[in-house]
Amino acid sequence: MEPDLFTAAAEERQERDPAGSPLAVRMRPRTLDEVVGQQHLLGPGSPLRRLVGEGSGGPAGPSSVILWGPPGTGKTTLAYVVSKATNKRFVELSAITAGVKEVRAVIDGARRATGGFGKETVLFLDEIHRFSKAQQDSLLPAVENRWVTLIAATTENPYFSVISPLLSRSLLLTLEPLTDGDIRALLRRALTDERGLKDSVGLPEDTEEHLLRIAGGDARRALTALEAAAGAALDQGEGEIGLATLEQTVDRAAVKYDRDGDQHYDVASALIKSIRGSDVDAALHYLARMIEAGEDPRFIARRLMISASEDIGLADPNALPVAVAAAQAVAMIGFPEAALTLSHATIALALAPKSNSATTAIGAAMEDVRKGLAGPVPPHLRDGHYKGAAALGHAQGYVYPHDLPEGIAQQQYAPDALKDREYYTPTRHGTEARYADAVEWTRKHLGRRRS
Repeated sequence: MEPDLFTAAAEERQERDPAGSPLAVRMRPRTLDEVVGQQHLLGPGSPLRRLVGEGSGGPAGPSSVILWGPPGTGKTTLAYVVSKATNKRFVELSAITAGVKEVRAVIDGARRATGGFGKETVLFLDEIHRFSKAQQDSLLPAVENRWVTLIAATTENPYFSVISPLLSRSLLLTLEPLTDGDIRALLRRALTDERGLKDSVGLPEDTEEHLLRIAGGDARRALTALEAAAGAALDQGEGEIGLATLEQTVDRAAVKYDRDGDQHYDVASALIKSIRGSDVDAALHYLARMIEAGEDPRFIARRLMISASEDIGLADPNALPVAVAAAQAVAMIGFPEAALTLSHATIALALAPKSNSATTAIGAAMEDVRKGLAGPVPPHLRDGHYKGAAALGHAQGYVYPHDLPEGIAQQQYAPDALKDREYYTPTRHGTEARYADAVEWTRKHLGRRRS
């Protein structure tokens, strides 16, 4: 499918007035030498170098390639650089919107261009994993006969999402998450470059560090956050992006409940807080008020199930099964008998030993993820049950715990950035005392317990 007049006009306007484009678009590298990161793919004689004309052609011309990597690592950027630098005909399709008809149109155009003008065609197909097997099959003749040179991009494992015949006819290039140093270089270039913010605003070190956490190795996310924060700072007449400005600009706003029926939710809140405080009589009072007001018993049961995990957790592992059983019973019998079941569950939860360790553990883990503290899964833990996994280093060196006398292997499970993080802090309330002993023993045998 060839670019239409409207697409061409839009691209021309963008080149004339780049300020109207998002910062991430304006800062796209124009040459491979401007690309940050992925240096393992950009050496002399690499397939990407040869695609832009830095190498031999003819029978030793560049092969089709599949770019596999997480979002924001440069797959589309590399294709864009090829489109600007190559002297070949360049056509772009997205597997989200294109089908076999569009693919065949590109192939027919490529054959005409080759036969009539000696012009080779590069086809960039974004999100190839969204193509069905039949759609991917339609690419095979063109790739095999080099009517087109295919650059396909995917965030999914191509050994699962790309058909074997196409995979065998292409070079698989794996993109790695960008490092903090890579993202820092992009941010500083965007601050000073004529295509970017042109030194209009400064970026203090603490704000830059927070931006790096937000980015999580995603260049697009980093530049989008920078642009939003810079706009807010300039609107406020500030010469630099303060940390507070960045947080206000990019942090997710709290989701608010329906403002109607405040008293309704106040009573529900009081019920849960009374259970949390182990005041069984107050909890029964608020339960009675909700029942008398005609509250949906399923709503009450849902709140009790949440309370069982949020406030009791492993201090009494039976609390959640009791709450779930109550919810199932309530759904089957309804009022007035459901009042007995809800009373049963409320009393059990109010008098159970309390622990919010499950709540704080997942909260701390999610907070780290939101801050960008993540990283690739250690290679020895990756899936090794498919063809090609060993060549990628997946599942190599993994120690099977069941083969050891104590059933626990001293090996790294968390990503490098989190290998020393401890999220679960058990109490010694009720049954959780047993879990406290267990977590101390396992961390010691994993080699993670610091003395």
